[in-house]
Amino acid sequence: WEFNGSFHQPSAFLMLGIPGLEALHPWISIPFCALYLTALLGNCMILFIIRRTQSLHEPMYYFLCMLAVTDLGLALCTLPTTLGLFWFNLRSIGFDACLAQMYFIHILSFIESSVLLAMAFDRFIAISRPLRHPSILTKATVTKIGLAIVLRGMVSLLPIPFLLKRLTYCGKTELSHSFCFHPDIMNLACADIKVNVFYGMIILLSTVGMDFIFIVLSYILIIKTVVSLATKEECLKALNTCVSHICAVLVFFIPMIGLSMIHRFGRNVPPLVNTLVAYTYLLIPPALNPVIYSIKSSHIREALLRALRRTSG
Repeated sequence: WEFNGSFHQPSAFLMLGIPGLEALHPWISIPFCALYLTALLGNCMILFIIRRTQSLHEPMYYFLCMLAVTDLGLALCTLPTTLGLFWFNLRSIGFDACLAQMYFIHILSFIESSVLLAMAFDRFIAISRPLRHPSILTKATVTKIGLAIVLRGMVSLLPIPFLLKRLTYCGKTELSHSFCFHPDIMNLACADIKVNVFYGMIILLSTVGMDFIFIVLSYILIIKTVVSLATKEECLKALNTCVSHICAVLVFFIPMIGLSMIHRFGRNVPPLVNTLVAYTYLLIPPALNPVIYSIKSSHIREALLRALRRTSG
């Protein structure tokens, strides 16, 4: 413990793995390694294919590149502490290092939410205004959207580490996961955390919450547009371009909302459920997104097959 003026700060926090299954951590690490490997290789493959394939240099795939970079960042943020705990039982993480990890995890989560909203907007324009789509979403516009997404995440979350540093911590130093999460750290404080709770809730609702609402509204408008199309074949073709994005939205938002609710209101939820939802939130989207897009997007699938043929040839 470090004593600084009128408050206590822990020099480090202790991370937890899977509650009750500590003896099996080396074996449990095998599926985690598979998920991390899938996330790293899959997203790198998406970036490589889009960069090498001229026909994929379109707004939809530029946004997919942003999603892949964000997923790579999320995987790399949690990989050292998670595998360090499972393989070598490295439970300790420094106070400042924990705040840094937490900041980047939350920034990347907010960025992913915003990228999914931008992809929904792209699909709406492509379906409702197909002739104007290239002139509305130019390269310059896509770049500005990407910069705005990153800046929104960085600025909105900048106060969080400072709000946590001002708190007094005493007694418990055990985190609920093998990574640092804002509500988890906040609940270890023995000071008044109303400001932290209020600010965290406002930021969550005004960013991720609004993103989700606008995504739903985008798909309501997309469905209205699709229904007005002349033939059933046109309807199915238009909707088919959205299937990958809908899957990515569900895979990201369902566990994120679940984890936020558990941390804020689920004090009687078993620790194992909390842990499983947290790992689902941070590991499944980065691993599944490249798989979803590789299977459902014929353009990416064809480009991947061409790349494999060139490599084998």
